[in-house]
Amino acid sequence: MKITRLETELYIAPPPERPITDALRANKHPGRVTLKVHTDKGLVGTSSFGFSSIRGANQTFQTMLNEEVAPLLEGQNPLAIRLIQEDLKRALEEQAIHGMTMYALASVDIALWDIFGQETGQPAHRLIGQAKDRIPAYTMVGWMHFDVDELKEVCARAVAEGFKAVKVKVGSPTLGEDIRRLEAVRAEVGPEVIIMVDANQTLSVFEALRRGQVFQEMGVFWFEEPLPARNYDDYAELAHGLVIPIATGENLYGKEEFKELLVRRGIDIVQVDLARLGGFSECVATGLTAAAFGVPCCTHGGGLIKLNILCALPNAMYLETGLLTDEDRDHFVDGCFLAPEGPGFSW
Repeated sequence: MKITRLETELYIAPPPERPITDALRANKHPGRVTLKVHTDKGLVGTSSFGFSSIRGANQTFQTMLNEEVAPLLEGQNPLAIRLIQEDLKRALEEQAIHGMTMYALASVDIALWDIFGQETGQPAHRLIGQAKDRIPAYTMVGWMHFDVDELKEVCARAVAEGFKAVKVKVGSPTLGEDIRRLEAVRAEVGPEVIIMVDANQTLSVFEALRRGQVFQEMGVFWFEEPLPARNYDDYAELAHGLVIPIATGENLYGKEEFKELLVRRGIDIVQVDLARLGGFSECVATGLTAAAFGVPCCTHGGGLIKLNILCALPNAMYLETGLLTDEDRDHFVDGCFLAPEGPGFSW
């Protein structure tokens, strides 16, 4: 089997009247690029990634896939996934194996695993070696642009849908504002629902220690991304100074960067990001690296690809997702998503 061509489709959404917002940024320019890898056997692997906070980034990304990546893949065996990935890394190295380059690697990697799954009739997680038959899920609904009443309403809806854990954004201008938001959510969802918080890299070590001590006294389950992603020594100081688990990783590029935190014991919960790690292959490798350190693994974001990642990891902890879609409801049982059974990345 050979790759015959790559096809890309660009989608630019209208600017939202009310952008989704956290403590770091607002997503004002949503869009996506869908990649389709065609083969001479008629199988087509698909992936889709996009940028939402940078104007023009999606058009640039499409150009990169069309002009730089496509010529390197035509005629290759789509099942030689890691070989293709290493060749792409070498070819694109001048642009640095970070940022948009990793999004390109991820797009190709996922499309190739999708083809592999179709060829074998198996879900991607089973091709790696299935470790879980279901994954607990929490819902990320507590955005900063919600006022307290909206925050209470959306968290109550999540619990009504069957979620047993919700995540709330923190990093308000004052600790008092964060406390008021969390107290309102706790009063709304009750004592049994797990609450996580996420500061999106916006705090200093001092402020993260100060707020983290309050959050742990409030019973918060984890404290996510309090510091800039590659402040490895600062994360070690924070993790050693707090009881509350420190979760981070969605802004790290490659398992080597995770290693810096793991060896310092500066991370209690690994969070893998599909785009920044370069796809399904590297997310699984990073999750297994975390397992070697006795650290659980979660995903940044949800969907079928990330569910497949976690189903292949013995240390899988949580799938992050939003509120349920109609399709999700058929596969969501007792706060967990069931392992997919469809070929590649399908139900």
